[in-house]
Amino acid sequence: MKQFFVLTLFPEMIEQTLSHSIMGRAQRDGFISIEATNIRDYTLNKQKHVDDYPYGGGAGMVMQGQPIYDAYQSLMPRAKGARVVYMTPQGRPFTQRVAEELAQEESLVFLCGHYEGVDERLIEEIVTDEISLGDFVLTGGELAAITIIDAVSRLVPGVLGKEESFADESFSDGLLEYPQYTRPPVFMGREVPEVLLSGHHANVAKWRREQALLRTAKKRPDLLKTAKLTKKDLQFLQEQGIEIE
Repeated sequence: MKQFFVLTLFPEMIEQTLSHSIMGRAQRDGFISIEATNIRDYTLNKQKHVDDYPYGGGAGMVMQGQPIYDAYQSLMPRAKGARVVYMTPQGRPFTQRVAEELAQEESLVFLCGHYEGVDERLIEEIVTDEISLGDFVLTGGELAAITIIDAVSRLVPGVLGKEESFADESFSDGLLEYPQYTRPPVFMGREVPEVLLSGHHANVAKWRREQALLRTAKKRPDLLKTAKLTKKDLQFLQEQGIEIE
């Protein structure tokens, strides 16, 4: 079972969001476990404050190290040696490759910051990975942690039921996913591509690969530089007049 531990000021946000659909079923079936720890429970002051003014002045408040550290220590009997992921715009960008890397770990601890951030000394003491969802700022790290937990959980055997469920998805091999269709065969005057109705598996696979190449070239040409391309892929792209810079 893969274990996810989340250090947060809003445990109900983590628990409620991840208790539905595939994530909820994965927990009930014992493939993953998600435990949210309330940092505020570990503060030592009577007012239950977890933040204070920043040294040197400036706007906003900074989360104190003590309650976070004590909350982290409470997890050690179960999460000893786990990587500690701090959600921050300053971290390395989160990609499918990073999800695959994190999926190799038995346990992960996520630290969700708020306000103007977290005391740097706490980060230096316990954090092993700083990860960002992109060049933007959220009100807290919970949504980012939820996103990563979802992406990593999908790679855990048994969570999706079949490995094929994610093997051909966008970014699995560096390309965007091919177009998908379902019933009826004609919708809004638009027909399902004939090859998908043929029952010829080899032709379907070929069409899907070519469509993935074309879609990637159109929407995210930057991905072609690092995608896992075969000689046939390169030949097809060349025939379409698509060059990889």
